[in-house]
Amino acid sequence: MQDYDKIVSGLAQQVFDTLESRVTPQDLERVRRAYLLAKEAHAPQRRKSGEPYIIHPISVALIAAKELRLDANSVITAFLHDVVEDTPHTVEEIRQLFGPDVAGLVDVVTKKKKKSYNTTKQVDNYQQILESLHYDIRAVMVKIADRLHNMRTLESMRPDKQMKIAGETDFFYAPLANRLGLFEVKSDLENLSFKYRCTLEYNDIAMWIEQEKQADAPRLKLFCKDLMGTLKDHGIMCECKVIYRRPYSIWRRMREQGVDFHHLPNHYYIRIEFWDDILDDPLTEKETCLKIYNLITRECREKPGSFINNIDQAKENSYQCLRLMLLSQSGVWEDIQICSTNMVQASIVGCMGEIGSSIGNWVKRFRLVLEDIAKSGDGQYFLENISTSLYYDDITVFSPDGQGMFLPKGSTVIDYAFKKGEYEGNHAHWARVNGQLCSIKTRLHSGDCIELHTSPHIHPSKDWIDHCESYAAKRGLRLFLISRNIMQGGVHRCPLCSPLPGGDVIGIRNHDTSDTPGCITHITLHRRSCPEAIRMASKFGDDVVSVKYATTPTAPPVQIESDTAITINRQGYTYPITLDVLAVDRYHLCMDLLEEIADKLRLAITQVSASSQDSIARCRITFMVHDVNEMLCAIKHIQSIDGVDTVHLVSE
Repeated sequence: MQDYDKIVSGLAQQVFDTLESRVTPQDLERVRRAYLLAKEAHAPQRRKSGEPYIIHPISVALIAAKELRLDANSVITAFLHDVVEDTPHTVEEIRQLFGPDVAGLVDVVTKKKKKSYNTTKQVDNYQQILESLHYDIRAVMVKIADRLHNMRTLESMRPDKQMKIAGETDFFYAPLANRLGLFEVKSDLENLSFKYRCTLEYNDIAMWIEQEKQADAPRLKLFCKDLMGTLKDHGIMCECKVIYRRPYSIWRRMREQGVDFHHLPNHYYIRIEFWDDILDDPLTEKETCLKIYNLITRECREKPGSFINNIDQAKENSYQCLRLMLLSQSGVWEDIQICSTNMVQASIVGCMGEIGSSIGNWVKRFRLVLEDIAKSGDGQYFLENISTSLYYDDITVFSPDGQGMFLPKGSTVIDYAFKKGEYEGNHAHWARVNGQLCSIKTRLHSGDCIELHTSPHIHPSKDWIDHCESYAAKRGLRLFLISRNIMQGGVHRCPLCSPLPGGDVIGIRNHDTSDTPGCITHITLHRRSCPEAIRMASKFGDDVVSVKYATTPTAPPVQIESDTAITINRQGYTYPITLDVLAVDRYHLCMDLLEEIADKLRLAITQVSASSQDSIARCRITFMVHDVNEMLCAIKHIQSIDGVDTVHLVSE
């Protein structure tokens, strides 16, 4: 306990030291009193790791003070955020000790205990958090700090609890942090979630990143030195930083592009960050960014079409920089981002940088979304509506008169139509995108100009909902389809992700039957990376169960750790997988592929398709495997075949 006392005292002192320069002595004393109250209240409690519970609220307070730069009352709230929920202390007591502002914040971040919930305990908690945006954004910031520390200490939790918390983080907290402009926090949340959901993939990508760092360090050091020298010669003081993307970011791009790690470009980017407070001439930040752009493109060739202006066309979360690709002396296209120290700081503190004069444009818009959802009575889809309103990335499209519009990445003309209005959405007929005639299901890209045409005789069909991304479109279609009455035993494997024994697997009780609770027909197995599993875990966290999907013939293949201790025998089962193989075409290539699978590995092939064009062959092979190890072995064997370039698993 003596060591823990030193840890507790040291962490608390960091909070006080961080705040000392920016709060009054009176407020600092109130922060100290909040710490002492929390320490006394949580004294008997321990975390799952065995450490004193007080370490958690202190750590949340440190994140609030240091990483999010919140005010004194927010830090006091961070110290006290679990006091009312987990100890005998009340909100009224906190009001008397620290005033109505702190009491109101603590009340918002305290989960309300109810006999019954409108949807589920988790969804009701999300609603409570988001409703606080109508009054004060600081409560949301404290909840994000709380979630960030929980994710940083998730290792001591059981696998089912890890999946529940990681699912909530992926589906709600990380997108929320992103949309609030908290780029670093968002990256931490999604990467930690990925680490505990998909441990094997996370470890592989982390290992490859580290290997690449060591291999590329000399080349990148020289390139950055040359860039800084060029800029220093012209009076611009800056720093070039090589920033490797997190494993989750790389994994997500691998899935989007359908490639493996080694064929995915740009595992890192180079940030040219200039110090805007010591410029030789009074240029604006944008003008300095353009000056740097002009200087470095004199020295290195710019990749045509790579320039992106995220200053004038900033993302919805206000992230700003200039981006381009430069050809280095080593013959490598380098991803370059040009920004100021102010821009970098804004990506850390996000919308909180606007507190005082304005709550920020995003918060104002999101308040309107919340009001719209509340008025719609669309409670069944509350979480989905919120999630699509917190989409990770966005694009900017334009109407013919030049009016810009933010839409989620992957949006179609249908999303554009509903963003314009209810009539346009319900009667969208066809469109011209950049002057070209297109279907309303056409996917849009940033910078597209859309000319929408409607007809009173056209109405949405049921499949439209599969071709839209935005909350406005999904809600509008549901309301229309409902008004037209269009919408309507054993352990199962999710048909979307098709989990295999030996992989990162989780079980979730189903919610679409009326059978007896606890019956084995209520368990669905998912890969931990499955979007449906993440959605279900974020909504029905108490129904996530730990699963050991065995790979040895001596152990029961499925063991579900739950109150009912269900065990299902699945020995001898095989499962279909499909691999997509890209290779340099040659004589006997297809036969070599089939022989490797059927003859050497003795796996049953069920379907084969192959094509060749300009000496490049693409083969798609479906065959049966017993577990994930057999699949990985097959991939390794195929990769060793002469001429094979890439092999990746095709999602069903």
